[in-house]
Amino acid sequence: MRNPVGGHVPVAGGLASIGLTYAREMGAEAVQVFVANPRGWATPTGSPAQDERFLAECAEEGLSAWVHAPYLINFGSHTEATVEKSVESLRHSLRRGREIGARGVVVHTGSATGGRPREEALAQVREHLLPLLDELTHDDDPDLLLESTAGQGFSLCSRTWDFGPYFEALDAHPKLGVCLDTCHVFAAGHDLAEPDGVAKTLDLLQETIGTGRLKLIHANDSKDVVGAHKDRHANIGQGHIGREPFRELMRHPATEGVPLIIETPGGKEGHATDVALLKELRDVR
Repeated sequence: MRNPVGGHVPVAGGLASIGLTYAREMGAEAVQVFVANPRGWATPTGSPAQDERFLAECAEEGLSAWVHAPYLINFGSHTEATVEKSVESLRHSLRRGREIGARGVVVHTGSATGGRPREEALAQVREHLLPLLDELTHDDDPDLLLESTAGQGFSLCSRTWDFGPYFEALDAHPKLGVCLDTCHVFAAGHDLAEPDGVAKTLDLLQETIGTGRLKLIHANDSKDVVGAHKDRHANIGQGHIGREPFRELMRHPATEGVPLIIETPGGKEGHATDVALLKELRDVR
């Protein structure tokens, strides 16, 4: 399929029983989950029965699975405890990703806190994140996907070219990829709504990271104008990006075979509407 379309699903109460039921009801062709509290440091063990069922049903229904790591992770932090917890948390997400058959684990690229130079923060990213990448030696280990931010504060990666120094810090590791969030990149200053804005942005991204590194797209419209540096998602076609850029996104060579995951407001009904709209934009020539 050119671009499977799906969404982030709730899993409290059962990865398969709750998460996949929700995914089916929204018409998802791909699914993203949390395997830990996204706003905490806990590293819970999964339910082997739910893991096995999730794996089997995803395979049976042709769903690709993706994990989003907790939001607190920041390898650029000046606080030693935060960095140590980030290592533990991301290692947990990567391990759980393998256990449930996820193709990738998405992690935010973080920020340089404490007033330190970006170069110093990136050196710390290298010190603590590269060993985690080197641990991904199993055939079924997920890729680690870097997700840039909307450019708030002292973000290490918000514009497409910021991925360059980040990839260099991690030796462009073969297990390293990118998850592009349309709301984030728009908020950071890439005008996806202008003529050829999507093509320009994707061309810049490929020039920076090379081909084949874009593995996942978070398809979210933006409640705020381009360059606002605000991470506020809107439903597809209901924000400042609009419908047409998402159609263009699914025509660009860089996105061939790349799934789209929505993280939009509106609950199950809103999610089903967004998934249906993206499928329509993809399928209607």
